Amino acid sequence: MQDHTIDRTDLRGDCGQCFGLCCVALPFAASADFAIDKEAGRPCPNLGGDHRCGIHAELRQKGFTGCTVYDCFGAGQKVSQITFGGRDWRTGGRDHTRRMMDVFPVVRQLHELLWYLTEALTLPAAAPVHADLRRALDETEALTRQSPQEIGTLDVGAHRQQVNVLLLRTSDLVRAEIPGKKKNRRGADLMGARLKGAALRGASLRGACLIAADLTGADLRGADLIGADLRDADLTDADLTGAFFLTQPQLNAARGGPGTRLPGSLTRPVHWTARL
Repeated sequence: MQDHTIDRTDLRGDCGQCFGLCCVALPFAASADFAIDKEAGRPCPNLGGDHRCGIHAELRQKGFTGCTVYDCFGAGQKVSQITFGGRDWRTGGRDHTRRMMDVFPVVRQLHELLWYLTEALTLPAAAPVHADLRRALDETEALTRQSPQEIGTLDVGAHRQQVNVLLLRTSDLVRAEIPGKKKNRRGADLMGARLKGAALRGASLRGACLIAADLTGADLRGADLIGADLRDADLTDADLTGAFFLTQPQLNAARGGPGTRLPGSLTRPVHWTARL
């Protein structure tokens, strides 16, 4: 078995090494998150010839909040520089462009799995499954380095299901070490819920809908937040110390402040303190 650990800095988007793939490959609809409609495969009108966003510093003010929330987990630079060898979608021809747009969303899903697997390997309580987690990590990384044709035919959903079995086991092991009774709110509809000061230490909130939920001052230490929808959730003064399977895009979609305590691997979103 290959013995390596992926540096999580490689699992964050580096726009300087990408050809603006998220600005082309992904669709969006006019809404509170996006000011206009855009079809998949069509470049955003704000994308410049240098593959840079022309309104990057004003995205929120101009109605593109969704862009400030998104992160490709490093898939953009992987597809741009490795999968397609630095050949961009503008100069590669129609088939090349189509293939690149098809490959990017798949690699993005794989890189999200790499984020979770890499985190799981840092959790001492998950030691009983570390060997399996490392094998899954190596397998997933290998999939991202296949040819465009191979990536295009990959059943990424089936691979996610296999990895999810390990992530569920990891969650059980980690939360079992947290004292007290743990709440299971997996997949719960908690949209707009009043959870101010809620005791959610070690809770399973996997896939829970927490849109616009009031989580001010909530105790979320050691909670499993994989896939939880935190759009516009209020995390002011909440304690997320030790919360796991939480991603930067989830935090970026939420609201918070200087009193919000975060896991060390994540950064405080600029808009939490910036004046809009």
